[in-house]
Amino acid sequence: MAMMSRRTSLTLLGTFPLAGSLSARDQETATAPVTGARDKIRARYFPNVSLVTHEGRKVRFYDDLIKDKIVTINFMYADCEGICPGITANLVKVQKALGDRVGRDIFMYSLTLKPEHDTPAVLKEYAEMHGVKPGWSLLTGDPADMELLRRKLGFVDPDPEVDKDKNEHIGNVRYGNEVLQLWASCPGLASPQAIVSSIGFVDWPKAKQAGG
Repeated sequence: MAMMSRRTSLTLLGTFPLAGSLSARDQETATAPVTGARDKIRARYFPNVSLVTHEGRKVRFYDDLIKDKIVTINFMYADCEGICPGITANLVKVQKALGDRVGRDIFMYSLTLKPEHDTPAVLKEYAEMHGVKPGWSLLTGDPADMELLRRKLGFVDPDPEVDKDKNEHIGNVRYGNEVLQLWASCPGLASPQAIVSSIGFVDWPKAKQAGG
């Protein structure tokens, strides 16, 4: 396992991390026209691919999961024996700390790195085993689409040899406020309290607006 300080380093608030130039497949998924900054971010980083939740619900990544929401996103796979169980356990505590806001104005998403194995049924069993509650969706889809999302969302190691080894996958949790275009990430193995506090950095403008 690579050093955790490198693999799960904190990304400060700011622009979404660059994910490289657009491939032919990327160009197909980036819908046009794009005008404002929000549309440009959507087109570059949030391909509107079809996914399936652990409950068997079909969704579109941007339209149904990201648009107008505060979200957390991480990558995992059900038979991972590395950092996945620890991160999932942390996020279960995060969900509990956030209470009924999860599924109401904060949404949690875990995307599989092994869609060939992680069917909705496998992910449902994983969710039940770890105590995942409503408002947190485990997602699978076409392998090419899952890989596209991984790269677009910045869960990529700069070393190609490390990047292709799923056992060395990045253990960050990305969180953001799509409306306000605020995005950052924190280590998935940070304390649950630290993760909740980090989410507050993208949450406060919405909370302030809601309170007048």
